[in-house]
Amino acid sequence: MATQGKLRTATMAFEEGALRQAAGGTPHILQPRATSSGVPVRVVHQPDPEQLADEPFLSAVGFPGEYPFTRGIHPTMYRSRPWTMRQYAGFGTAEESNARYRFLLAQGQTGLSVAFDLPTQMGLDPDHPRAAGEVGRVGVSIATLGDMETLMRDIPQGDVSVSMTINATATTLLGLYCAVARQRGVDWKTLEGTVQNDILKEYMARGTYIFPPAPSLRLTTDLFAFCAREVPSWNTISISGYHIREAGCTAAQELAFTLGDGAAYVQAAVDRGLDVDEFAGRLSFFFNVHNHFLEEVAKFRAARRMWARIMRERFRAKNPRSWMLRFHTQTAGSTLTAQQPDNNVVRVTLQALAAVMGGTQSLHTNSRDEALGLPTEASARLALRTQQVIAYESGVADTVDPFAGSYVVEQLTDALEARARALLERVDALGGMVRAIEQGWPQHEIQDAAYQAQRAVEEGRQVVVGVNRFQAEEVRVAALQLDPAMERARVEQVRAWRAARPAAAVADALRRLGDGARGDANLVPLIVEAVAARATLGEVADALRAVFGEHRESVVL
Repeated sequence: MATQGKLRTATMAFEEGALRQAAGGTPHILQPRATSSGVPVRVVHQPDPEQLADEPFLSAVGFPGEYPFTRGIHPTMYRSRPWTMRQYAGFGTAEESNARYRFLLAQGQTGLSVAFDLPTQMGLDPDHPRAAGEVGRVGVSIATLGDMETLMRDIPQGDVSVSMTINATATTLLGLYCAVARQRGVDWKTLEGTVQNDILKEYMARGTYIFPPAPSLRLTTDLFAFCAREVPSWNTISISGYHIREAGCTAAQELAFTLGDGAAYVQAAVDRGLDVDEFAGRLSFFFNVHNHFLEEVAKFRAARRMWARIMRERFRAKNPRSWMLRFHTQTAGSTLTAQQPDNNVVRVTLQALAAVMGGTQSLHTNSRDEALGLPTEASARLALRTQQVIAYESGVADTVDPFAGSYVVEQLTDALEARARALLERVDALGGMVRAIEQGWPQHEIQDAAYQAQRAVEEGRQVVVGVNRFQAEEVRVAALQLDPAMERARVEQVRAWRAARPAAAVADALRRLGDGARGDANLVPLIVEAVAARATLGEVADALRAVFGEHRESVVL
């Protein structure tokens, strides 16, 4: 009975305190809504104190907007504001991608998410020999300040949140973005968005790294410090489990390795002398969402609880914002099939719904044709409409954490946390995530999980509709085609850019950047000045390569 009284008191305190405060001047947010049958739906459903006498509920599940944030980071969640609908897009030239962004914004998208081509990700200009055949293929080609100006044409930088999926060259792309804002007279303090800036997962699962781990972590933490002073509303990193999951890991491995990377970044920043509460509130995460609906909901709940405890207990963060795990979600590209591509609409809808039920802050829904090529305009619009139907027609956004108290979801949340904690203990025993990656341990775990998953599909133990069961005659779908002349035009464009600029100013800016890399200066301001002087992305990367060298992957068997 004592626990019942404690739960009743805590429930009343939450409803009269945090919940009312979160509603602020919009008390209608707190009014019950109803299903089509007239059943009331409250903002937050709690267990009946008369029926629950379980102390762990308060310490492990609790209330949304309160430590350990299992149920969400805001007391009212989507009642106050829907998640950001941020469709990932970018291809070909800056002109083409700018047109796609303006199209998506006109369709109701609420934030931009920029995909860059492989040469941009690897610090190579379009005319570099290694860029041949890849310019503009998997994202937009950006090499110069002029390219960034074009990419952002007619898009108000101070009003639209822009996410950039970029890692090894994250500092350069943010530098270009800030330089354009300065040219436009936009105050950097008004800029909102994210650079992924998560290099550790590149060594682990994806491969678009340039420099060895130590200088790469330096660039990451330089960006933390720079943004804390100059661009305070910018999310300085999006710690990504998405690509780890795409490489084949399990949900528990995605959870463990993502949070392990996060802890490594926090430790690196603290070792640089940064106060944890100075930068931790701007850290964000990026998760995958797969087909197992209940496991994915539980994964997100476990992630919030684990991160809150890591930040409060391990790093002694004092600001509650530093304990909050804020995350973007993307539906799983690796689950999409070229066979019967309309089935992908169903998969994406299921995955998007799991992300929302799990409390995501931002969501990208993949398009039905992405197993065949880059999304067409029509398929991108349908993917966005999927989010809009969930947000405004399904009713799942009416109440916070609808599955709280479900026997299966609470048990799955606990089980995933236990498995992830065991993996993190192994990482710690190996000396931390950087040392574990250097030894190839997480890479081996991911590769083994991917092998087992593929065997299950090939042996029929895991059904993939339209692939290993319920096959049908193939239906051809028109895929987006890129003009082969685009790459040649980009090569000529970057060469013309170099020919028209003040060569001495560029050389001086690159020299200062190299000197800074040899010392201990924060490199982000030097990169901003270099790109403002009209240095290209490839030249900035080359100036750093000359000092840092390039990373060479060790083979893991």
